[in-house]
Amino acid sequence: MAASGLSTLGITFGYGVEATTGTKPASFNKLTRINAIGEVTIEAENIDSSALEDYLTKYVAGRGTVSDTLTVTVNLTPETQAEWETLISAAATAKTNNLNVWFETIVPGLTKTTPGETPTTTQQAFFVVAEPPTKIPQPSLDQNGLLTVEMNCTIKSYEGIADAVALPA
Repeated sequence: MAASGLSTLGITFGYGVEATTGTKPASFNKLTRINAIGEVTIEAENIDSSALEDYLTKYVAGRGTVSDTLTVTVNLTPETQAEWETLISAAATAKTNNLNVWFETIVPGLTKTTPGETPTTTQQAFFVVAEPPTKIPQPSLDQNGLLTVEMNCTIKSYEGIADAVALPA
């Protein structure tokens, strides 16, 4: 019987810098007090495959276009400010060395079962290669509200779902 769904409770989010260009990092740094992580969409481009005899346009799917921004909403505190300043600095250093920053989102219960004599279940995660902003932006400020900031990271590539890399506690 299929599960009815997974909760977003307990999701963890972090980043890692490649040691080798194009290779998922072996370790990630946890980012805390994340309120929301925006979706990554993939939309197929349409290629017109119509011919002169067609009275209606016909299409075939072309390459997928990935959304260009991963928006991460963060509770802005002195601690999260330091975390993101460290990330921004690490990303700048990585870029000068032709390395990328990967983001990992671990959803508890999102697992892959490997069949075999002794089936094993592996925690899965979503992976995105992206560049964080170069500075922490000014957040929107409201009366009697929580101080949050949207960190808009430019997506370089969407790597998808793969085996998770454990984040520090």
